[in-house]
Amino acid sequence: MKLAILVGSMTGTATSVAQAIQMDCADLVDDIDVTPMDGLGPDVFDAAAEGTLYLVCTSTFGSGDVPDNAQAFYDALDAEPRYLGHVPYGVVALGDASYGETFAGGGRRFDARLQDLGARRIGEICVIDALSDTPPETAAIAWCRAWLAQAAALMAR
Repeated sequence: MKLAILVGSMTGTATSVAQAIQMDCADLVDDIDVTPMDGLGPDVFDAAAEGTLYLVCTSTFGSGDVPDNAQAFYDALDAEPRYLGHVPYGVVALGDASYGETFAGGGRRFDARLQDLGARRIGEICVIDALSDTPPETAAIAWCRAWLAQAAALMAR
């Protein structure tokens, strides 16, 4: 199984979280790639037929928007729609709970868009609050280790 972590980040926190997952979960997955969303298109999901599991790791910008480096990719998923029923994925959504309804909106938007295209989310979204006392890397690693075990069991069927 391969894990492709697609990163949307403005300040570097989502990148740091993705890199922490890459380092800490190497014992669970043989091949983990961390790829910024800059320049990505829907064709990034073509490898899913080869046993790739996707993790969208994104911060939230403004009032629940996706980060600047993820905007073109997010828009392309709508502009160039394709059926993604073969794509298993998860989401790590970072945000600040003081923003109320738009909290972790970047990740939630990606989740909704991927589900609209038929992709199969595994488990629940990992929502990380910047106001928490737990470092975002620590929270994401704990969630991801459990999520990878769940994903491996489902993909083995």
